[in-house]
Amino acid sequence: MKGAYPILIKKCGDDYLVYIPDMDIYTEGKSVADAMEMARDAIGLKGMDYIDQAVEIPIPSLSEEALRKAQADADEDFDYSDGLFTLVDVDFDEYIKKIRNKAVKKNCTIPYWMSVEADKAGINYSRVLQDAIMNLIGKGAKRV
Repeated sequence: MKGAYPILIKKCGDDYLVYIPDMDIYTEGKSVADAMEMARDAIGLKGMDYIDQAVEIPIPSLSEEALRKAQADADEDFDYSDGLFTLVDVDFDEYIKKIRNKAVKKNCTIPYWMSVEADKAGINYSRVLQDAIMNLIGKGAKRV
């Protein structure tokens, strides 16, 4: 699923604060480009939460609705509705593939003698661990 979500960006000091009305989330960046990238990431993560919870991902709203949500969210200290309005595109399927297939570091403890022998044999610890885990959880485990 792809979508182009409205976001509002407003400079505050050295930062660019972002409000994403359709997801009711906030993020920030050090520049407008960084703020847009952070918004894309925040939308992608929130979308993953919706999918994991079997909740429908919100449909991107039109600009008028996004501005109305921003005005309703405004308080006496900060109002995003007079900030920069733009759209950020997100491909949730691609985002999920990217995040779920991202390598994570795990520490593993083995006896010293085993480490010496494995190094001599040129064994790839990551590959061995991945193969062992796949054997334990089953070859049919869901890969994204």
